[in-house]
Amino acid sequence: MTKYIIFTDLDGTLFDHFTYSYSAASDALKLIKEKGIPLIICTSKTRAEILSIRKRLKNKDPFISENGGAVYIPDRYFSFPYEFQRLIKGYRVIEIGTPHKILLNVLREIRDKTGVFIEGISEMSVQKIMDFTFLKKREAEQSKKREYSEPFLIFDEGRWINKVKREILERGFKFTSGGRFFHIMKGNDKGKAVKILKSYMKKYGDIKTIGIGNSLNDIPMLKAVDIPVLVKNYDNRYEKNIKLKNLYLADGIGPEGWNNFIISNLKFEI
Repeated sequence: MTKYIIFTDLDGTLFDHFTYSYSAASDALKLIKEKGIPLIICTSKTRAEILSIRKRLKNKDPFISENGGAVYIPDRYFSFPYEFQRLIKGYRVIEIGTPHKILLNVLREIRDKTGVFIEGISEMSVQKIMDFTFLKKREAEQSKKREYSEPFLIFDEGRWINKVKREILERGFKFTSGGRFFHIMKGNDKGKAVKILKSYMKKYGDIKTIGIGNSLNDIPMLKAVDIPVLVKNYDNRYEKNIKLKNLYLADGIGPEGWNNFIISNLKFEI
């Protein structure tokens, strides 16, 4: 019997873009919990943010932080040995990305060289993050605890985005765009992180992976799964630059689309 595994982005996907509520997906979340389907969070959020979210979701599965910066596997989740780089309380960590300090230094070098006003999230005040993202204070504080990436804003981005992107790429780093921020990384790869977990899950038999996202930084994850799914963004449109041959377009914005796809496609298959 095929075992399904779901990889999901959070903001604008499982979570509403503005309220961060996942209530519209509650029926689907209940279904996958009843069926014992692993739900693996794969997001640009930090470990601190994800740990809080997993408590709310009562989720005990592995997770992928900071756009594939690291994979966190709960102790004793797998019964076989595997390689990992760090041990933190309750988790074994497979590190993929570059340490945050290096990324922030590169961003500052680019700011000094170009004169473009670039502001990293770790440099922002908690209040500014709250105002820009609508996060609550504790969540905004957690979003600053970067380990493998640095989200940032560019003042007058329409004028300067290509220049900043070019500077990042010329230095051998990665540039990507999420729902609200641009991101600088190196080594981070949602797709690689997904493939690592897929290889481990396959040891338990036949699996089929589903990946659900909404923005450009989800492309590596969507390419790495068997069933890639795109939900609509808050403007009621799909991200036009995500084009995969086997891509499913979920009917609905964010968590509503998430819920509709899971209920419509898995209810009678599991």
